[in-house]
Amino acid sequence: MRSLKIAATGMAAQQMRVDTIANNLSNMSTTGYKARRAEFADLHYQQIARPGAINAADGTVLPTGIQLGLGVRPSAISLDLKQGSLEMTGNDLDVAIEGRGYLEVTLPSGVSAYTRDGALKLNAEGTVVTSDGYPLVPDIVVPEDARAVSINADGEIYAYFNNEVQAQLLGQLSLVGFANPKGLEAMGSNLFLESEASGQPNNSAPGIDGLGTLRQGFLEDSSVDAVAEITELIEAQRGYELNAKVLTAADQMLAATTQIR
Repeated sequence: MRSLKIAATGMAAQQMRVDTIANNLSNMSTTGYKARRAEFADLHYQQIARPGAINAADGTVLPTGIQLGLGVRPSAISLDLKQGSLEMTGNDLDVAIEGRGYLEVTLPSGVSAYTRDGALKLNAEGTVVTSDGYPLVPDIVVPEDARAVSINADGEIYAYFNNEVQAQLLGQLSLVGFANPKGLEAMGSNLFLESEASGQPNNSAPGIDGLGTLRQGFLEDSSVDAVAEITELIEAQRGYELNAKVLTAADQMLAATTQIR
C-alpha cells in the first residue's frame, strides 16, 4: 500500500523537524547563534489521470484529473537572520555586531571563515583572535604595555598607555556581508564558509554598506525563542503521532485483506 511509504516520509520529516528544534534549544546560550527552521515540500505525484486529458470522443477533458501525492521531502533548513539581543559583558575585547555583517577570521589552512561571535581574546603575541585562536582579518596586535583598549562603533581600535594622554590607533576591524547569508556553509564553532549560494564576500568598514556597527563590551545572544521552539516541538510530536496512526491503519487494512477466506 502506498500509504505505508507516504506515512514513512511524513515520520522522517517530523523527525528532521525535531532534530532541528533540538539543535536550536541546545544552542540557546551560544553567542551569535541563529535559529534554524526545517522546511518541507511535497514529493512527486503519480499521474493516474492528467488534468486536461481527453475523456470522451466529443473532446471533453478532465477538469482536475487524478494526481496522487507520494509524501513529503525536506527542502531546506533555513537560518533565521533576525538580530539577537545584546548582553553587556564589560570586557574590552567583546564586540557585538548591530547589523547583518560578519567578522572575518583566518583558519589554520589559510581559508577565510566568518562569524558573528565577538568574544575576542589576545594570544601570546598580543594578536586579536577568536575564542578558538583564529586571528581576525586584518591582523591587529595590542602592545603588551597597553593598559586599556577601546573599540568604537566604526571598528577603530585604540590602545591607552601609562603616562600618555593621547590614545594610539592600532587598526580597524572590518565587516563582511553576503548577498545571500542564508547560503553560507555552517562548519561549527560559530563559523561559516563562503559557498556558491552565498555569493562573494563584500568587505567593508563598519557603518558602511548597511553591514552594521560594533558595540564594545557587549555580545549578541542567540536568536532562539524558547517558547516558539517548544510550541513547534509539540506540533512536530503530534505530526509524528498522526503519521504513525496512518501506518497502524494501513497495517490493519492489510491484515484484513490477508484474512479474507
